[in-house]
Amino acid sequence: MRQTKYIMSGGLAFSEDKDMEKLCRYSLKGWHVSDFTFMGYALKKGESSDYIYSVDYRWLKEDEAEEYFDFFSSSGWSHVTSEGDIHLFRAHPGTKPIYTDRETTVEKYENSINSMKNLAIPFVFLTVLVWVGTIISSGTLKTILLVVAAILSVIAIPTAWTVITTYSNKWEVEGRRGVVNLVKTIPFLLLLIAVIILLFVGGINTTVDILTSMMIGGIALPTAIWVIMSLNHRIKGKKD
Repeated sequence: MRQTKYIMSGGLAFSEDKDMEKLCRYSLKGWHVSDFTFMGYALKKGESSDYIYSVDYRWLKEDEAEEYFDFFSSSGWSHVTSEGDIHLFRAHPGTKPIYTDRETTVEKYENSINSMKNLAIPFVFLTVLVWVGTIISSGTLKTILLVVAAILSVIAIPTAWTVITTYSNKWEVEGRRGVVNLVKTIPFLLLLIAVIILLFVGGINTTVDILTSMMIGGIALPTAIWVIMSLNHRIKGKKD
């Protein structure tokens, strides 16, 4: 019988609570998370235990790590693993939650946003510049820029979407429902605009066709994955 397994994450910005619930269910079955992996978690087989999980976001200097983890340990939360500024903790049911009020929860999302913006803003800006260069160039240069733009877009689109979603999570905690609802409509508006451009302008410029197709894929594919994983989460939750 295998002693390790891998499970996918729904993306902490999109489904943090669902991920934590999933890890709880696996711990009850004797599978305990040991590390973050690409787009998910690595689990190890052990004794069945009732754990609750929570994550915190914070960049730690080398001399801050020990005090930081000791603070959580004294509150009943054991450090499991870290990846960059993401730290996973677990505790027994009944332990006081890491975030107990609006202010600390907002601070949590602000920490996450600050770290992601450093990656998202340069990538989005560079991606836009390369796409503009692709549209106005020709020949071999156009081909090279098109390849570079496509590669950058694969990183820029989900990264930007993650930052926007994290902002939305923060605003929801702050009670800014109107802004949250507005943000939730942005992907669908962009998808609609991209489809309209592809239908009515498609065929005129190959670069524009590729760009709009990537926008459609970059919005529709993650949305489909989110829907599938949400349904899967609900089905498994009922079975458990």
